Formats: sequence, C-alpha cells, structure tokens
Amino acid sequence: MGKTLAEKILSEKSGQDARAGQIVISRVDVAAFQDGTGPLGVRQIQKLKIDKVRAPKSIVFIDHAAPSPRRELSNDHMLLRDFCAKSGAILSEVGEGVIHQRLVESYVKPGDVVIGADSHTCTPGALCAFATGMGSTDVAIGMALGRTWFKVPETFKIEIKGKFQPGVGAKDLILYLIGMIGADGATYKALEFGGETIENMSMESRFTLTNMAVEAGAKVGLIASDKVTREYLKRMGRLKDWRPIVPDPDAKYEKVIEIDVSKLEPQIACPHTVDNTKPVSEVKGTKIHQIFIGTCTNGRIEDLKIAANILKGKKVAPGVRLIVIPASRMVFLEASKLGLLDIFVRAGGIILGPGCGPCVGVHEGVLGDGEVCLSTANRNFKGRMGNPEGFIYLSSPATAAYSAIKGVISDPREILKKKRTKRKG
Repeated sequence: MGKTLAEKILSEKSGQDARAGQIVISRVDVAAFQDGTGPLGVRQIQKLKIDKVRAPKSIVFIDHAAPSPRRELSNDHMLLRDFCAKSGAILSEVGEGVIHQRLVESYVKPGDVVIGADSHTCTPGALCAFATGMGSTDVAIGMALGRTWFKVPETFKIEIKGKFQPGVGAKDLILYLIGMIGADGATYKALEFGGETIENMSMESRFTLTNMAVEAGAKVGLIASDKVTREYLKRMGRLKDWRPIVPDPDAKYEKVIEIDVSKLEPQIACPHTVDNTKPVSEVKGTKIHQIFIGTCTNGRIEDLKIAANILKGKKVAPGVRLIVIPASRMVFLEASKLGLLDIFVRAGGIILGPGCGPCVGVHEGVLGDGEVCLSTANRNFKGRMGNPEGFIYLSSPATAAYSAIKGVISDPREILKKKRTKRKG
C-alpha cells in the first residue's frame, strides 16, 4: 500500500515502515525555540546537565519581544544568548525575523523533521517537511538528544481546484477551510494539500496554508516538493537542499475534502475564534481602529506587494492606525528595494522592525478597550493582542489594505475591479 507524505517522511527518519496510528522514534533535523518558550526549554536542558545540543540544526530565535519591552524579558534574552554561545545552538538575533519565516528561508529542506516550541512550526510543511509545534520540554529533549517520538497521524487530503478571483487568495482559502471543518476538526491529523490550484500556487501562498493548519487542530500541514519548491530554494541560495517528494498514488487517506476556489469570496475570521469565519459581504462596514499587516502568516514579500498595490497613492482613513511589519530582514530589505515601504509610509502607515510585533500582545500595538483590529495574523482569541477587551478580525493582506483606506472592513475586489477597468480604458 502506498504512503502519504507524513508516512513517507516518518518512515525515512525512523527507519521503520511507518503507518498511520503507529508510534515511531524519529531523528530530528531541526529543533527550534523562540524567546517566549525558549527560556523554559533551555532551563530543562540545563537541568539535564547536557552541555552540547545534538539536533543537527538547533536554533533559538529572539522575535516575539524584539526589541525587548521589559527588563524581565531582556534577562530571558540574555539567558538564550548565553545558551547558544555555550551549547552550539544557532542564535537568530533581534531584527533577523520571525522564527517561522527564518526557518523556511534558511534552515528547513524537503524531508526534514522539524520540531519547535511554537504552534505555527507547521509552516515549513509547505517545503514538504514534517514540521510541528510541541511543548518546550519536549523540544528541549529533541534538541538535546536529536531524537523524539511521534504517533504517525492519519491524513486528510485537501484537494483544491479552480482559479482565485482577483483580491482572493491563500489566506481566504485557509480561513474558509477552518470555518468548514472547525478549530478541532483535524485534531492530530496531517492536512495534505494538493490539486491544480496548489500546483500553480507560489511558495509564499503555500506557507500561508501550512502556517494555519494548526488552527484546525492539525499536527502538520504538508505540500509535495515540486518545481515550485525547487525554484524557491534556488532563490534562497539553497538549491542543493531540494529533492522531490510526492505522495504515492495509492496512499490511504482518512478523508478527502474538495474545494473549488473560483467562487470563493474574501473571508473574515470574526472574534473570538478562528473558525468563526464569514464571507466579507456579511461583515462589511464594521468599524476598525487598527490594521496590522505582517506576522508569520502574511508578512512575506508577496503579501506586502499585494497590500502596497492597493495602498499606492491612497491614504489611510482618519482614525485608523496602519502597522506593517516585514517577517524577516530579508523581506524588509527586498520591500525597501522595491519601494513598498515608501508606499506604506506615504499612505500614513508605520513600519516596524522584523519580528512578531503586536501579534502576541507583548508590545508595539496593544489594543485599547473596545478597539477593533483587522489583522493578517493567524489567531484572534480574547487577549491575543494584549487586551481581552479588544476585538480581532483576521483577513488577507488585500482585505486589510483596502479596509485601511475605507476605515471599515471592506471587499478588496471593489478597488481591484476599478483598477482593471481603468487600465482597460
């Protein structure tokens, strides 16, 4: 019997004929902490009196509170820097970018097993890596020993067909899927994305899908390694890391979900759960106070280009704050070179350094009581952005950018249709 992507990767890394439901001991290729979860993990490693880490790529990212807004967090950063200096772990410093973006840019390759003390470690699954978030102690053991155990997940095959309308994209697709199956609809499953739409999708858009797999409860999100993967790794200067990995034609899936995106509307996740999704037509006109474009979900160059195309020559509506944060230094520099940052600033926005920013509510954009934020992030539970009295809606970069101009949640297809008509005229 053939194998799914999850079964293939875990078979290779465990040396077993791994099948869904089995327990396997797997080699770990990449183990990662960030500054919110890392201090606990580092202290666990220190308790074990392990001086050197064994995972081939052990990396600590200072990104969630970067630069540090409080002295206790600064002290945690000191702990992490000292750990890296002594243990052989790699340090990704303040300003280098968000853990998940940095992982795909520089560290993960197809076929890797990746564990990270952060829920959205599933992002590198778009490179066809078995990448998953785990608790700090579990990651500490995996980093220290270079091995960990998994139950091989059952797989849902997500078959996508059709062509997106202008103004609709990967973020709308994943919000729609999560709304369809629920926040716990794929608990400990692998979501394997395929179909003609995925085959023609950019890596940046693929990362958006796998990043949010965990929001449906999934253990991993996976996409076959193909020519698009190859071109991305080539662009990152890592062509040697590429190899093709595809599921077997006779692989067994627990469930197959088919979606045609040709009629998909822009989607909005409404407070206070990600699966509380609605088409934009049902929430148009909702007053907003803050727009946030960035994060590990939509802070890549493709996302910034989409937003800048809409905002160019326009102004942010009175009473609206626009915060833009590139996901990494690489993205920041490219956005600067292309003039995108200039467009955001001239529109009335503010550019912050690469990192998580207001996403986790530590600093740089905490909401006031009763304020509404439309964000391109991946979570909107109460208190996510630092205030349980705030309201967070989630959208694509296109929807966020157009809504910034209008001052209320709006459908980006309106302005894109006008742009197309103007060009034809």
